[in-house]
Amino acid sequence: MFKDSTAFGSFSTDSVAKARDFYGGTLGLEVEYRDDEGMGPMLRIQHPGGGSTLVYEKEDHVPATHTVLNFATDDFESTVTELRSKGVAFAQLPWTDEDGIARDVDGMMPSIAWFKDPGDNWVAVMESDGEA
Repeated sequence: MFKDSTAFGSFSTDSVAKARDFYGGTLGLEVEYRDDEGMGPMLRIQHPGGGSTLVYEKEDHVPATHTVLNFATDDFESTVTELRSKGVAFAQLPWTDEDGIARDVDGMMPSIAWFKDPGDNWVAVMESDGEA
């Protein structure tokens, strides 16, 4: 039924303008802003390598309690350093080190760090496993 269709993810935010500045400016992604008369402000984030995610403004927005976007990178350490230089703060979670990075000492899982967007939704950056 859907094998020939196009799929995309979506999540809400309390401010599409702030999301546009964060995803387009801070993270350097290609974004498309639209303000639909009936639906309100929306943002389409173009994913590197294809695909997209729709971010829509919702008056009673509640931040997601799960990771809404994951970015896999071949140069994790440099990406983390660059994100920090742009003011991104990594979350200190029970399973992360003092730098906010979860590192698997056995090497079974990629290193990963979580941070929040302006709508308090969870975003992650992780080492690429070559399969993304």
